[in-house]
Amino acid sequence: MRISWITKNSVMPTVVYGTTSGKYEGSANGTSSSYHYLMIYRSGQINDVVIGPLKPNTVYYYKCGGQSSTQEFNFKTPPSQFPIRFAVAGDLGTTEWSKSTLDHVSKWEHDVFILPGDLSYADLLQPVWDTFGRMVQPLASKRPWMVTQGNHEVELIPVLHRQSFTAYNNRWRMPFEESGSSSNLYYSFNVFGVHFIMLGSYADFEPGSDQYQWLEKDLKSIDRKTTPWLMAVIHAPWYNTNEAHQGEKESVDMKQSMETLLYNARVDLVFAGHVHAYERFNRVYQDKFDKCGPVYINIGDGGNKEGLAKNYRDPTPAISLFREASFGHGQLVVVNASHAQWKWQRNDDDASVEKDSVWLTSLSADSSCHI
Repeated sequence: MRISWITKNSVMPTVVYGTTSGKYEGSANGTSSSYHYLMIYRSGQINDVVIGPLKPNTVYYYKCGGQSSTQEFNFKTPPSQFPIRFAVAGDLGTTEWSKSTLDHVSKWEHDVFILPGDLSYADLLQPVWDTFGRMVQPLASKRPWMVTQGNHEVELIPVLHRQSFTAYNNRWRMPFEESGSSSNLYYSFNVFGVHFIMLGSYADFEPGSDQYQWLEKDLKSIDRKTTPWLMAVIHAPWYNTNEAHQGEKESVDMKQSMETLLYNARVDLVFAGHVHAYERFNRVYQDKFDKCGPVYINIGDGGNKEGLAKNYRDPTPAISLFREASFGHGQLVVVNASHAQWKWQRNDDDASVEKDSVWLTSLSADSSCHI
């Protein structure tokens, strides 16, 4: 587990941890860094420490900064057997709706949180990243948060600040090196029998690019006998019947470049954000129903400051099975090697209301969909 935290003052990047509150048998040292933005903002000290090996399905108590730290946190590691529970919400932001979404997520017992891009909506205002960090800390300190980037993470200003993803790459370091990637913008990870591929909509994705070659290699490395479930996460959706974000190259060109790779690998499910609404598609390949294609789910409805995308194209295409412009989050329970249940929970008047649910069968369990 990588633990990241930010301090105003200089501290030792050390984490002590153990399975009993107040007793820390383990200790690990890491690295610290900081970044400047436009010469008017300097971040606090960003500390990254990897601890382990850890036991599965176990609560660990830990302190950031060593034994002398006054605050103790705890987290639970994911299990090493089914079922496994994933909470999913994209385009989060720092609004009251964002807080409502996280409040609902906190009430559902989950093992891992998945965020398909657009985290803080800082949009160049760097202190908003700190606000976002404080907002998510109660959840992100207790469960692994696995994220990918969105357009609001780019934060590039021609001439003035020419480096993209400065805050994102410094603050949200994902296990890209551990998964053979050369960039924090795309990586993969396993949770027992589930393999997640976190793709970068705003990194080069053309055939021959680093990301494309990495994806080819990563897909070939998966053994579906031991890892029966295969999921992908992007930000800009490849399928979308909302009026918002139509025709963008990050959707159209990336789909043209990579859709066949995912289809041939028999990816089960593709999550996306970007569109501030919820939509679930059937199994699809090349714009048509295909029983061996992935289920596409757009869930950019976490609570961002820009509001909801309320206008959909009519009539509803046959491949779109459910769509609604409301804030909410998703719950994916991978029950066993062959079956999983997906639910979408709407934030309705500050109460979590189940609005959409479906049972899914892994393509690795379908003998007619040979990988």
